[in-house]
Amino acid sequence: MAVLSDQTKQHIQNILTNAVESGRTPGLVFGASSAEKELLFAHAGPRVFGDSSSGPLSSESVFWICSQTKMIVSIATFQLIEAGKIGFDTLAKDILPELANPIVLSSNSTPDEPNFRPAKGDIKIRHLLNHSSGLFYDSEKGRASIYHLNASYLAKHDKQNPVPHFCSMIRGSYPSQPLKFEPGTSFAYSYAADFLGFIVERITGQSLEEYLKEHVFLPLGITSASFYLTPELQKDSVGFSFRGPDGTIAPWADQVPLMVRDPAQVHLHLGGTGLYCSMKDYLTLLRHLLQVHAGFAVNPLISSSSLRTFFEPTLTPEGERALGEALQATGYSGTDCQWSTALCLNTANVPGKRRKGSGWWYGWAGTYYMLDPETGIALVLGSQSLPRRDPEVFKIWAELEEAFYGGLS
Repeated sequence: MAVLSDQTKQHIQNILTNAVESGRTPGLVFGASSAEKELLFAHAGPRVFGDSSSGPLSSESVFWICSQTKMIVSIATFQLIEAGKIGFDTLAKDILPELANPIVLSSNSTPDEPNFRPAKGDIKIRHLLNHSSGLFYDSEKGRASIYHLNASYLAKHDKQNPVPHFCSMIRGSYPSQPLKFEPGTSFAYSYAADFLGFIVERITGQSLEEYLKEHVFLPLGITSASFYLTPELQKDSVGFSFRGPDGTIAPWADQVPLMVRDPAQVHLHLGGTGLYCSMKDYLTLLRHLLQVHAGFAVNPLISSSSLRTFFEPTLTPEGERALGEALQATGYSGTDCQWSTALCLNTANVPGKRRKGSGWWYGWAGTYYMLDPETGIALVLGSQSLPRRDPEVFKIWAELEEAFYGGLS
């Protein structure tokens, strides 16, 4: 059983406190768990950057977790696979006609001067799980940057027909959904999890909010996870901060546009970026997955064989190369990485840190998580720092992981 010394716990707290009090980062929440129990929660800073009257951060503070939503949608997808409702090779178009007859864009294609051909194959469920469908984000078209979310996420979606409206925004002037490459041949980070969420809704007849609450969150006692920032969640929600080009951090003043946050205006549940959740609740989910992996989970959300695929590489050599390039573009090394059915994978040990086979990812607004099945450890870090992948928060994440593993016995 993993044990963390009091000295290491204090060291971790000191890292957080020093980072916040020095002005290096906004407020932070860090948590760690083994399969058996929560090992640590530490935090520093106020709930709202620059406002000490907002109260301190805690493990129950609510964060917009953005792309950390994706892994949860993978869990829901595997529940439907295990129930026999879909399979890895189910054609997405059979459930979502919006994905029928996709086109593959030429490298020189633009919306003003389109150049494309019909895709040779169809998008399958397996392609959506590992971002090999050919779908891609607006950033691939030069319409987004670290300062902006993708346009389809920022839009106010049609109340009556939100999914067709969302798809039409991605499609733009093209006759059908545009792809960067033939399905299954490479990797492009994308709207795939959003489409998986729509598939869950079409199959079950429930909204993604309803399905996840019934089949993922409530069974684990998770209460803060929702697509709706309700007044109850709002009182615990963490305020954003903004790091300017000069490196200084400023209180939030709508420096960049965000998704619609008024619950009454949320008409589309986006499986790629839409959830709010506390770090405590997200760590609860990760601990459950460690328990499934270890073979002693009570009422497991998915089978151990399904979970095993979360830690197995799935990409072609070309896909692995494309993933490496995508990671390098956001500041990661891009080496020794693959993608599974849910997670980015480390394909080699990280000295002094996570082991080979660990899965991880992060959220656009400054949250991070990691699952190390070999060591039996899960870590989370919460901040609400914009723009995407704040360099100082990322450095602190690395420092915390190293301190944690250094004190683990």
